[in-house]
Amino acid sequence: MNPLPPLNALLAFDAAGRHLNFRAAADELGVTQGAVAQQVRRLEAILGMALFERLPKGLAFTQAGRSYHTRVTVAFGDLRTATDILRPQPDKVLVSVTPTFAAKWLIPNLPEFSAAHPTIDLRILATEKLSSFHGDGVDMAVRQTHPPFGAALEAIRLFRQEIIAVAAPQLLAGTALPLAPKDLAQLPKLHDAHDLWPDFLRLLRIEDEAARGLRLSQTALSIDAALSGQGVALVSRFLVTRELAAGYLVQVTPETLFGKQDFYLLIERRPKRSPAIDAVLRWLSSKAMPQTRSG
Repeated sequence: MNPLPPLNALLAFDAAGRHLNFRAAADELGVTQGAVAQQVRRLEAILGMALFERLPKGLAFTQAGRSYHTRVTVAFGDLRTATDILRPQPDKVLVSVTPTFAAKWLIPNLPEFSAAHPTIDLRILATEKLSSFHGDGVDMAVRQTHPPFGAALEAIRLFRQEIIAVAAPQLLAGTALPLAPKDLAQLPKLHDAHDLWPDFLRLLRIEDEAARGLRLSQTALSIDAALSGQGVALVSRFLVTRELAAGYLVQVTPETLFGKQDFYLLIERRPKRSPAIDAVLRWLSSKAMPQTRSG
């Protein structure tokens, strides 16, 4: 691997590039203007090219300097973010959830939490991949999973995976509910990565008679497509509680498909947790549906 330039030289270049002025960069870094200029010259010598044009009243990027500064800024930003995630902060809590859970349940419910705990810095990591409690600095996670769990984990079942078929009223064109299975068979279907339609159609003992449906990568997108009247979506009931109550979506058939993986809150067992983590844990646990909660 090629050796990297000295960190101090990169820091000086980063600051000088953001301010386009050696004096302002020096003030930010707490060093002299001459020290910043020297570090930038050192970096230019290592790279074998000029990064700035020296002007009477400041600096201007060369073409190479502008391109390099963009990448250096991104790299330092990643380092700062990674450090910030791992650095212990008493009032910071990082929760890892899937993008759909974040968009359709957690974010709509956050105002309630923020009102009750205004000093807690609750951060959301929305990702489909499994997060590491140590490597990613995650304090707790919500995932679709099932027992058994390792002895090092505490698990609370928040919601059962109760899959229902929903659609926007305008898609049904005044058809009476619940739909007859033959009517559902003819409606366009919205598919997501979970691919639950084959199981749901078997539950109703029908085959899909509609044209090819829309295929989306996430359930949140499937819900949005259903809201816009593009088809019938299969979703976990708790994700669309608000939309059903407001009449933006309707459950088109009474059948429910129970999945094999429910939604669990997962957290490491520790002898002592910060008050902020305990507050988030209590709040999320309080949202567990009474008929599904487990220790």
